[in-house]
Amino acid sequence: MEEKQMPRAHKVVVVGRKSGTVSGISDVLSFDENEIVLDTDMGLLTIKGKELHISRLTLELGEADLEGKVDSFVYSERGHKKKQEGSLVRRLFR
Repeated sequence: MEEKQMPRAHKVVVVGRKSGTVSGISDVLSFDENEIVLDTDMGLLTIKGKELHISRLTLELGEADLEGKVDSFVYSERGHKKKQEGSLVRRLFR
């Protein structure tokens, strides 16, 4: 029996600008300690801040837990140059 994948609802939860959870993630396009770029069901999500870390990433469930000081969240349309080159995770595991 073939299992159907349920659509992931996109949700962002931030606690005190120090930690948070993002769901509805399709891919991680790039990340460093100042910026994380995620492909979500609602478009590209760029998270900017300081000492940012992805403490848990489960692409099968479309979820990530973040830590660090969050300064901003910005959504943009898909078609970002990094998306066309392939995701960071895919490039790491070639």
